[in-house]
Amino acid sequence: MSTHTEYQTIEHGGQPAFVLVPWEEFDRIRPLLEAEKSRATGIPQSVVEAHVLRDVPIIKAWREELGLTQEELALRLGMSQAAVAKFEQPKAHPRAATLKKIATALGITAEQLRL
Repeated sequence: MSTHTEYQTIEHGGQPAFVLVPWEEFDRIRPLLEAEKSRATGIPQSVVEAHVLRDVPIIKAWREELGLTQEELALRLGMSQAAVAKFEQPKAHPRAATLKKIATALGITAEQLRL
């Protein structure tokens, strides 16, 4: 935004509690907020940027961060490379048990796959 914006601050008990910002500005800073959240859960910035800014599916972002091929991850999981490719599709929604298995194969926690 190139024009000056007045933010509305909402107080509770005499202390600032919320700030209202225009949607465009919030949408612009959202990736930064998500990155801050990810630091608390131990997700590398490169994984966050790939997933949030470039729409790379989180499993693929982690796999690439760890320098693994789909074939290598498939071997760790005891499944085919094609199955790994399906889990990496943007609209894929693996079950919780599958996510846990993938996380273990990647050496991370299942929580780190929930960005």
